[in-house]
Amino acid sequence: MSTLAVRKAAPAAGTTPGTAQGPPRRRRIAFVPTVTLLLGAVYCLLPVAWVVIAATKSGRELFSTFTFLPGTGFTGNLADLNAYRDGVYWRWMGNSALYAGLGALLSTAVSALAGYALAVYRFRGREALFNVLLAGVLMPPVILAVPQYLLLAQADLTDSRLSVLLPQILSPYGVYLARIYATAAVPADVVEAGRMDGASEWRIFTRISLPMMLPGLVTVFLFQFVAVWNNFLLPYIMLSDDEKFPITLGLHTLLEQGANTPALYTLVITGAFLAVLPLVALFLVVQRFWSLDLLSGAVKS
Repeated sequence: MSTLAVRKAAPAAGTTPGTAQGPPRRRRIAFVPTVTLLLGAVYCLLPVAWVVIAATKSGRELFSTFTFLPGTGFTGNLADLNAYRDGVYWRWMGNSALYAGLGALLSTAVSALAGYALAVYRFRGREALFNVLLAGVLMPPVILAVPQYLLLAQADLTDSRLSVLLPQILSPYGVYLARIYATAAVPADVVEAGRMDGASEWRIFTRISLPMMLPGLVTVFLFQFVAVWNNFLLPYIMLSDDEKFPITLGLHTLLEQGANTPALYTLVITGAFLAVLPLVALFLVVQRFWSLDLLSGAVKS
């Protein structure tokens, strides 16, 4: 009797307890976040899809019906955008590339130096300085825009490209990321070994630590480039000459003029579509570069 009872109670071969109830329940639980993520993706991508499709429509097609079918006016919109004020749109794009590219590069360099110093060196006030940087991360940029304008006005730098570039160089979030990544990626033993070999601190940083920090610095560059490219408030306060406008402020002026000239709306939409393309290309290139750096770092370690 006991042997028969044990045989009945034992599960069949190749099965586990709870198989009949466990997997369906897990599938039901996994279904909820999947649907939530899909709805979030649709919510984020729907405006982008509308801009892409609307850029292909002429003014008549844009205002006559609201459909997600492509139009026939993309080439005409491009020609009108090129002809508008002798191609001022491309000057705005060039200004944005200058502000974002140079600003992100300088900001990454400053973040690398500051983050490495906070991660490697021990000095009085280090934690207090880092806490101040964390407070800067939590502070909205809109709060700093007016004080920055007043400071640069005292230096007679308003309405210049430097007034947009200089405030972007120091990024508290970039310094924070650089310190966290330097702490994790640069072992203290490697720094000490470099010092014992007689290398200077600058040589240790540039030849040993910087290659280890490179994947994190690429991330800092990407975040800062996107932030500067999309920045609107700082150029709006600092600049008055539209020849120095970035693309965000230039499209804003076009949109304001579109209230009196509806034909300019197609230029705004086409310009917004073209302004997204450099960011998409940068994400694709940098993501590949970032992945290769992570793989090479894993192989070296």
